[in-house]
Amino acid sequence: MPAAVSGRLLARTMASHHNHRQQRPLPVINIGRLGDKDPAARALVVEDIARACRDRGCFQVINHGVSKSAMDGALEAASEFFDMPADRKAAFACDDIRSPVRYDTSSRDGISKARSFLKHYANPIEDWVDSWPTQPPTYRKKMGKYAVEVQRLSVQLTGAIVEGLGLCPMYLEEKLGAGLQFMALNNYPQGSSRAGDTVGLAPHSDIGFISILLQSSPGLEVTHHDDGGIWTPVPSIPGALHVHLGDHLEVLSNGRLRSLLHRAILNTDEARISIASIHGAAMDEKVRCAEELVDERHPRMYRESSFHDFLDFLPTNVKAYRRFVETLKIDTA
Repeated sequence: MPAAVSGRLLARTMASHHNHRQQRPLPVINIGRLGDKDPAARALVVEDIARACRDRGCFQVINHGVSKSAMDGALEAASEFFDMPADRKAAFACDDIRSPVRYDTSSRDGISKARSFLKHYANPIEDWVDSWPTQPPTYRKKMGKYAVEVQRLSVQLTGAIVEGLGLCPMYLEEKLGAGLQFMALNNYPQGSSRAGDTVGLAPHSDIGFISILLQSSPGLEVTHHDDGGIWTPVPSIPGALHVHLGDHLEVLSNGRLRSLLHRAILNTDEARISIASIHGAAMDEKVRCAEELVDERHPRMYRESSFHDFLDFLPTNVKAYRRFVETLKIDTA
């Protein structure tokens, strides 16, 4: 896809695909000029990202700098892992949600319906890679290459997002550099064409500042807080990555931005793999509303919290799902 094609133009070309369900098209943004030395060129991309964050809570990116070989390799590594015999995968099964590597075929967070998953930490890569699976043989190399490249992209994207909030582009760079990268590899079975439960992962929002998602085929659906409950499928665009906002970015922005509610629908044509990379502050670092975004007209709306606090919250959230960020809201009435 030529670099000159703008995200706005791409979004318009997708509109007709969604009109039958009255869905608004999802933004596709060319971020190739985000690192441009021309301030005006960068400003246009930042404006597109700010609008997407404000209006939709998510967007897809092209010309993002993550190599095709890294993306293909990550999907191959995930597929090869899930294709291994059950006993090999079971070696990573664990009841402890705090385990640095965890495989399971069900979830203890109340949102999994039909999936198996492998979750592990990835930043800094040298601290975690030795705990990753050694089988399949190329897993560490392939997933490590993707993890490093997508971590670099997360710093670039969050710089643009906070700049759109009126903060310094470097506002989160140090936090992300020393922060948490949590990778969730999801394996969804092929769905049935018969009527029934087609949800593989129930509606939820992610912790962290942003999540960057790579999917092998369509299945992700999103709804923003003002979408009226309409679910919009996220198309699988070759070479694109999906980005959505997490609970801690909603907190940091003092409610100017909202974390995205999303779910996974089983694909009736084929089994599906997705790789979500969640980026946030370090495990015990408290995230609070940015002081620059708190004033008399905009009082503080959220209590501070950490990823550690989120893990403490998960076991209490099984019977009736609640978004973690909702538990942080301060009654300002």
